[in-house]
Amino acid sequence: MIRRSAVLITAAVLSAVGLAIVVALPAAADWYGNRHQETHAYATGAEAKSARASVPRWLADEAESVRYSIRTTGGDRLLKATLPDERLPAECTTEPRPKAQEVALKEDWFPKDARGKAAARCGLYYAYMDGTTLYAWQDNDDWLRAERAEPAR
Repeated sequence: MIRRSAVLITAAVLSAVGLAIVVALPAAADWYGNRHQETHAYATGAEAKSARASVPRWLADEAESVRYSIRTTGGDRLLKATLPDERLPAECTTEPRPKAQEVALKEDWFPKDARGKAAARCGLYYAYMDGTTLYAWQDNDDWLRAERAEPAR
């Protein structure tokens, strides 16, 4: 009887530990993968540019509802902003149509199918408009190439 109780208790403990691992591992993996990602929200483009030097200068000061996500260990960036009208910023070029890089960062506010919609290059960013909403992202590889091309200071 005592032996049977010990076996049942051991099985219950092992089941609980197994369940804890099954639940904890995905959460830990998610934390580990995203620990170098920061997301910020700003009322205007001017506020965003004032708060973070990495926000692109081509973003209009009067842009509203700015969302900005960065990977702190490289050049991956996401940007979403409401612009005053349905036009891309003047600094953006639409010809030739860019072959966009994959969007490396993930946010619930950034479209998963953005890559296929890229219509312009704004500096190092791929971008497109959806009404007055600007979606733009920067790829780490493009950023690294640009960093290597700059002369040493």
